[in-house]
Amino acid sequence: MTTDWKSLIADVPDFPKPGIVFKDITPLLASGPAFQALIAELAEVVAPLRPTQIAGIESRGFIFGAALAHHLGVGLELIRKPGKLPRRTIAETYALEYGTDTVEIHADGLGAADRVVIVDDVLATGGTAAAAARLVEKAGGQLVGLAFIMELGFLGGRAKLPQDQPVFAMHTIG
Repeated sequence: MTTDWKSLIADVPDFPKPGIVFKDITPLLASGPAFQALIAELAEVVAPLRPTQIAGIESRGFIFGAALAHHLGVGLELIRKPGKLPRRTIAETYALEYGTDTVEIHADGLGAADRVVIVDDVLATGGTAAAAARLVEKAGGQLVGLAFIMELGFLGGRAKLPQDQPVFAMHTIG
């Protein structure tokens, strides 16, 4: 099996609709050595930030966030769509091209001593990640960085993220 994890991200044309080239991570996840290599590489760039919590964005951010939190020996907080978390939540609504969306976190999940790195699979237009960053701060945590498996640079999402925080993309496309 390969540990060249980037070669295992498959392009799926016209999914979920015509004109979109979907970046499929399932072949990467299916390769234990490649997945392990990716998490080790991600941990190498995130560890210097000294996080105490990793915040994974629903849903693929949970996969990478959980593996990274385990690797670093820190906690995992979940950032989810509305109505999915069982305790009291804090919400952040953000603009989409047509309409709005919302993400939530447990109100008691973070404290002032928590150093939080947000993790997701793809940085595209940046709306969800920017909302997650605001949400971490609303919840009382200290945002110390954001990390993504891949960035679709041609969409300009990085510009929407906090400019005073490090942003890592393990693989940039365009």
